[in-house]
Amino acid sequence: MQTVSSISLAGGQGKTTMVLFVARLLAAKGHTVLAIDADPQSSLTTFLGFTVEPDSPTLLEVLKKQVDTKDGIYETRYNNLFLIPSDDALDTVQDYLAGSGTGALTLGRRLKSVAKLFNYCIIDAPPQRSQISLTVIGASDGLMIPVEASVKGLQSLIRTLELINELKEEDETFGGRVLGVVPFRDRWVGLRRTTESESNIESMKQITSQWFEEDLVLPSIRESEKFKQAINRGLTLHEMGQEDLAYPIEVLVDKIYSLDGKHDKS
Repeated sequence: MQTVSSISLAGGQGKTTMVLFVARLLAAKGHTVLAIDADPQSSLTTFLGFTVEPDSPTLLEVLKKQVDTKDGIYETRYNNLFLIPSDDALDTVQDYLAGSGTGALTLGRRLKSVAKLFNYCIIDAPPQRSQISLTVIGASDGLMIPVEASVKGLQSLIRTLELINELKEEDETFGGRVLGVVPFRDRWVGLRRTTESESNIESMKQITSQWFEEDLVLPSIRESEKFKQAINRGLTLHEMGQEDLAYPIEVLVDKIYSLDGKHDKS
């Protein structure tokens, strides 16, 4: 099982949107996918149409090892797509992770018992530096970084890259690879990208070039109501006939395939 997380240290950067559409596309291609909602805001859980019942295990109980990992996994309404949900109680796990001494390794350890059941695990991380963010990154083979095409997004990108670098410096065994930086809410007027978006995306390229030897800024996710419509209707972008909007998601999926040497030939 390859584990990939969506991380960005600010709200509104497109983390959950990216996780949802990447996980659904992988599942639609026939892969068995485990989605994990590691954000106490629980947007991914909601988007997948799942309701956490009282006393039902969630990621909180899985992390604290109060239940076996498999007991925190639920089917969703989509074929091949399963979920470890969250609710706002997940915030209470921070002290547990901080006090364990190996909090950054906790999620990865919990996932080992179910690794043979899934092809891919896609994780939605919380939008701030926290013990939950650390354990999500620590469990990841690959990292997707969505960044709003705005000044706020650029600040989030810098903080996110700094956190990833700190983890690599502290733990030489950390092998999570940045798969790409994805501009989010890229604004266009007609056939032209706005000046603001153009400037901010160029700044993303300059920032990432200071950290990496390759260009990691991927095709952008345009600002469009079609994403909300797809989420509300429970459809993929392809099912809605929005192949152009789906292209950045396809690129991400191919980047995920590269983790184990595969290439999408479908």
